[in-house]
Amino acid sequence: MNYKLKTKPDLSFWKLWNLSFGFFGVQIAYALQSANISRIFATLGADPHSLSYFWILPPLMGIIVQPIVGTLSDKTWTRFGRRIPYLFVGAAVAVLVMCLLPNAGSLGMAVSTAMFFGLLSLMFLDTSINMAMQPFKMLVADMVNEKQKTLAYSIQSFLCNAGSLVGFVFPILFTMLGISNVAAAGVVPDSVIWSFYGGAIILILCVLYTVVKVKEWNPQEYAQYNSLEKPLDEEKVNFIKLLRHAPKAFWKVGLVQFFSWAAFVYMWTYTNGTIADTCWGVDMTQSSATTSVGYQEAGNWVGVLFAVQAVGSILWVMVLPLFKNIKVGYAVSLLLGGLGFCLVPFVGDKYMVFVPFMLIGCAWAAMLAMPFTILTNALEGKGHTGVYLGLFNGTICIPQIAAALLGGVLLSLLGSVQSSMMIVAGVLLFIGTLCVFMLDNEKHD
Repeated sequence: MNYKLKTKPDLSFWKLWNLSFGFFGVQIAYALQSANISRIFATLGADPHSLSYFWILPPLMGIIVQPIVGTLSDKTWTRFGRRIPYLFVGAAVAVLVMCLLPNAGSLGMAVSTAMFFGLLSLMFLDTSINMAMQPFKMLVADMVNEKQKTLAYSIQSFLCNAGSLVGFVFPILFTMLGISNVAAAGVVPDSVIWSFYGGAIILILCVLYTVVKVKEWNPQEYAQYNSLEKPLDEEKVNFIKLLRHAPKAFWKVGLVQFFSWAAFVYMWTYTNGTIADTCWGVDMTQSSATTSVGYQEAGNWVGVLFAVQAVGSILWVMVLPLFKNIKVGYAVSLLLGGLGFCLVPFVGDKYMVFVPFMLIGCAWAAMLAMPFTILTNALEGKGHTGVYLGLFNGTICIPQIAAALLGGVLLSLLGSVQSSMMIVAGVLLFIGTLCVFMLDNEKHD
């Protein structure tokens, strides 16, 4: 049955805002994970050379979960919508796990058991965050026309960075309120535990707001707006066939993504040890380093630095539309981020290190907005947007897995100096900058 093509309507600013508002809460959860996972597992007793291995789980779960969520939600229709049921279930599970993960060292378990409990909790947290995160990108792709898509993803990028800002500052904020930032060996400080509790509450409230405010199209309406021969819930999906027919933008942007996301894995993994070393003078080669007051203070300050990065991203999002050529804007963003990474090891003042993290924020802003704008424009009229976005998540997950597997080896080659890994991250972003120029100038492939 053929469906007559309809033009997607223009949406008001607040309707675009509502489509992505729940992402604010999801990103708080993601920020808490990004800023504190290395800190949590180091506190539990993990060796610095093994820290990067804990970062295999987040992208591994993403590469499994997101294509599944994309495929199933393409075929789903309930009275609550197509994408929304998945983001709600994902958020609900994330809330539960966020209350368990930081308590891994507080339940009287042996170190090995606590580490296993932490890993299991991290696996469920990653699964649920991925399940809640992907539908927001799909909602924009489904319901926003090409003219408004850049604005819609910019709003999503703003909410993403605002959520990150909140999640990153939670530990130092709770410390300032008098909650303890130190604990017995192998136990995560209360400031971190209460940060996860606070993030869980905000997450579920934000997702509930989106659930109440957003009404999705049904499969027939979606088919009409996208000129499909039949609704997606009636069509079989073949991943290999879809990848074979993917637009060139899928693969070219994916190459840029590879180097960009690998760089940020090393930031998330080694910033805590780097800042403890360069700004607090903690000897990170000592086994007692992670139990020191300086290390935990540096851990709080890493949250502040990541918040500064988020502020830099928010400001840079407003600059990006001024670039008439999207390739130039993308390349400049990654170049500034690479410069920021390379500066970090050479700045010993905890306030002056704000400068490189502001520059890193420029790269992050572009990574959040530009790839999805380029890809979804290339996917207009092709259908299976959810599946393609799920598969495209592989260009985010695979580089993270590769970087995590190589992290310990590279750290050993660099003399076990964690700050040297920041230079590695900078070099990766420089390579990503060069890859940007492989992209085509036209909107569609």
